[in-house]
Amino acid sequence: MGNYKSRPTLSCADELKKKISESYSFFRSKAIEDLRPRDSDWSELQLACSRCDTSKVQELLTEENIDEKTDTGLTILHIACISGGSKHLIELLLKAGVKPNALSKNQFSALHLATYKGDLDCVQALLEDNVDLNQSGNSDLTALHIAALCGQAEITSYLLEKGAKGSAGDAVKFSPLHIACNFGHDKVVEILLHHKVDVNISGGVGDRPLHLACAKGFLRITQLLLEGNSQRKADVNVKDDEGHRPIHFCCKSGHLGILQYLLENNADPHVVNIYGDTPLHLACYNNKLEIVRQLVTRTGTESLVKENIFSETPLHCACTCGKSLELIKLLMDQPSVNINYQGKDKHTALHSACFHGHIRVVQFLLENGADMNLVASVSDQNGGSEKREEQTALMWAYEKGHDVIVTLLKHHKRPQDESACGDYSQPGGDGSYVSVPSPMGKLRSMTKEKIDVLQLRAMLPHHFQMQLSEIEFQETIGSGSFGKVYRGKCRGKMVAIKQYRANSFGTKSDVEMFCREVAILSKLNSPYVISFVGACIDDPSQFAIVTEYVAGGALYSLLHEQKRLIDIQSKLVMAIDVAMGMDYLHNLPQPIIHRDLNSHNILLTETGHAVVADFGESRFLRSAEDNMTKQPGNLRWMAPEIFTQCTKYSIKADVFSYSLCLWELLAAELPFAHLKPGEITGNIKIYICFFFFFHLGCM
Repeated sequence: MGNYKSRPTLSCADELKKKISESYSFFRSKAIEDLRPRDSDWSELQLACSRCDTSKVQELLTEENIDEKTDTGLTILHIACISGGSKHLIELLLKAGVKPNALSKNQFSALHLATYKGDLDCVQALLEDNVDLNQSGNSDLTALHIAALCGQAEITSYLLEKGAKGSAGDAVKFSPLHIACNFGHDKVVEILLHHKVDVNISGGVGDRPLHLACAKGFLRITQLLLEGNSQRKADVNVKDDEGHRPIHFCCKSGHLGILQYLLENNADPHVVNIYGDTPLHLACYNNKLEIVRQLVTRTGTESLVKENIFSETPLHCACTCGKSLELIKLLMDQPSVNINYQGKDKHTALHSACFHGHIRVVQFLLENGADMNLVASVSDQNGGSEKREEQTALMWAYEKGHDVIVTLLKHHKRPQDESACGDYSQPGGDGSYVSVPSPMGKLRSMTKEKIDVLQLRAMLPHHFQMQLSEIEFQETIGSGSFGKVYRGKCRGKMVAIKQYRANSFGTKSDVEMFCREVAILSKLNSPYVISFVGACIDDPSQFAIVTEYVAGGALYSLLHEQKRLIDIQSKLVMAIDVAMGMDYLHNLPQPIIHRDLNSHNILLTETGHAVVADFGESRFLRSAEDNMTKQPGNLRWMAPEIFTQCTKYSIKADVFSYSLCLWELLAAELPFAHLKPGEITGNIKIYICFFFFFHLGCM
């Protein structure tokens, strides 16, 4: 049985779909980059190709310049194709010996770019020569994948007739049919099915084209997949690696028309995934009222009383979501639903609403007979103990820092109660009040943290204080022990949102780190460090830091994941930018020591400049005698005086980390890449000992 309090907000499938979306967005941005090259430093031959001047190209073309490339790796064949070159020009270049399968630095062939543009004439001209039809490029996409991505129906048909592989998988194991279904190109889907591609082909996590069509709400594509003949008809109840059926995805996304169509085609409405969720559970978790209404009306009550592995029935799920009282009322009106039903771990719908801070739902449940004295049986999470603790809904609200809900529960008087009682009446007694946990234990550990937050609220300028409702969250772009980082929008601009785990003063380090980071960011004003937009500081369960979004990503990703080749001029620009940023920090009236400078925390703009980011480990440096935290930051970039457990160190530790970043930038290798993290400290200590012995011996 799962632990309700530790349930992930997103399933593995959700996380993967976000990464897939990012992958194709990245692909598009790189394709557009190659299709819009800067021609300011092009040769006369390259310019002639861009003008599609066949006679001039023929005049200029020699054995010496036939293989010349732009700084982005575009050959003259690439240039001709992206410029809409004639069939005659392309034939001329291919016969002269231009390499037809050469890839640009962004990993695109001429065929890839012509397909992305939708230039059928150009594609036909290329395929009349020995161009590799199934060559994969950026993100392992072939020309057929790209045609499916862009909805190029004619090119899709032509590529298939020429022998393109309809079953080829890209970097996320998606076939062209997956991609066409994901992006809603029904004409392309028709063509692929006509050429007898596998309609039930599996993606990276067992996801089939039908899963994607149902998740995105493409009814016509769903019909095409399910109405084929018996040899190539999609399985309406096919499951992915997490046990999701197509009906799970359509209910989660709220596509009513697809739900009705699936039910007409014998989809099982009560089937469960590996988490024990029925389609009704997912509809309730995601506030899909009309889907719930349809399921309850057409499929009976079986799913209404089912629990998932987190001991939640659909009513629990709706209260966990907490966005619709109408949905909760609809469920409560069903004869088989009991408002005080306790799952296997004994938590009620009221517990769920309290845990997530939905005060309107809590009030609604209380007014409709929810019993606040019922207790959940929760395992002790510390040290793997089997001890179980009984907790009321009030305790769950208290634990998460929802003080308004705690007050509401303490003072709620049910109609049958005749008199009010003290704040600490016992559960099951005559009064309507419930007991509050003894505050002394938590007070000692929480007082310092609450003071830190109150001081932060007092000192932070009003324009930096924001509400979570002002932020539009998009995809996840990072994570750490603190929580997750999202890309999003706020106050009309693209931003990065660092959202802390909903701990509500759960640990001293989390609160101190948050308050210190906000205090530091609010003092910064330099083009060489990340720009602060604001922070959510009102609700401890919703702590978030909002900064500018730096589109180029981290230097680490560029060097070690994308393995991009960076010219020396660009490296010099990045190195100087970081040096300027660190110089700014170290020479403030109250200097700041970063303590975690590494390639993960150096972000790159679209123009190739660098900014210093992530001040979670940073602190103000008041004097040289300050006691510092032992071993903050990442061992690979950590200065010797820090990893030797010293608590007296200065801005010189940042200088050491900067030097390793310089080495990493020039060598394109991780510092101490041959060592595991646990081995780094010991090996560097040995190196330092040798250095001192050698130095003393020479004296």
